[in-house]
Amino acid sequence: MVTTFEYGGGVRSVAVPIPDNPLGHTLVYVVQSDRGPVLVDTGWDDPASWDTLVAGLAACGTAVAEVYGVVVTHHHPDHHGLSARVREASGAWVAMHAADTAVVRRTREARPERWFGYMHAKLAAAGAPEEHLAPLLAPRTLPGLSPALPDREIVPGELLDLPGRRLRAIWTPGHTPGHVCLHLEEEHPDRRLPGHGRLFSGDHLLPRITPHIGLYEDPDDATVTDPLGDYLDSLERIGRLAPAEVLPAHQHAFTDAPGRVRELLDHHEERLAGLLALLAEPLTPWQLAERMEWNRPWAEIPYGSRNIAVSEAEAHVRRLVKQGRAEPVAGSEPVAYVAV
Repeated sequence: MVTTFEYGGGVRSVAVPIPDNPLGHTLVYVVQSDRGPVLVDTGWDDPASWDTLVAGLAACGTAVAEVYGVVVTHHHPDHHGLSARVREASGAWVAMHAADTAVVRRTREARPERWFGYMHAKLAAAGAPEEHLAPLLAPRTLPGLSPALPDREIVPGELLDLPGRRLRAIWTPGHTPGHVCLHLEEEHPDRRLPGHGRLFSGDHLLPRITPHIGLYEDPDDATVTDPLGDYLDSLERIGRLAPAEVLPAHQHAFTDAPGRVRELLDHHEERLAGLLALLAEPLTPWQLAERMEWNRPWAEIPYGSRNIAVSEAEAHVRRLVKQGRAEPVAGSEPVAYVAV
């Protein structure tokens, strides 16, 4: 069954399934322009997902072959996955922010053992136990190493190539280093709604869940980043923009972006306060992740999700350190942190 949504003003969406994922689907937006439809994201690279996208475009009154361009909000596979197939079928351009294009390029060029060795070192430094580290040393293949390399750069603040439309890029790092939101600077079809145009928010601003904020992984870059700080700053920027309606990549469209921004800012401050309480004693990022509240008990969190949880714990610790509320314990190995 193909599900499409009509938002008015030449904007529709297709719900493209994500295999074996609780999010269920990615909303791929179809924006009409004078040169043909432009897609905001494409969905997961899977045969069933491709078939759904093709059928969904037909239900929207167009076809893959007619796509003029693809704007990718960020490099994650449920957003960028089908970009190559769309480009092959249509000749469309594919645009992405330079910071995420760099991630795609690294992913395409890196050998699997390089990534597994890097992840082993990162998790060991975070205090992961040996039984968790051991599988990373076993030879294996790594899926998703050949995502499409974009052929256009999204430049923050500039209008994208949508003839007859005004779609402006807003850089919103946090979930990824090159995540962008896209502001459709046109009067909303429902003129009764307060606010300014419509916002394609990707994963940056979602109606009922918070996006994962982990570390920006780069085996060749030792820079200490602050992804959570980036995300919070980006949230405040979107709150000030005050769009009339938000069109996110998951769940459903919603209004009152400033209200949702306030909820997320409060959520992360509560999260930081909770971690600060845990850091009354020295803890490694792994130990913090074990003690943090997740959507299920730590014992029930699968292997891959534990890696994500530790990354999120460390991103929050970095924010606390940058704020001067926590510090690493001198001489600790693996490194532990304590509240100041």
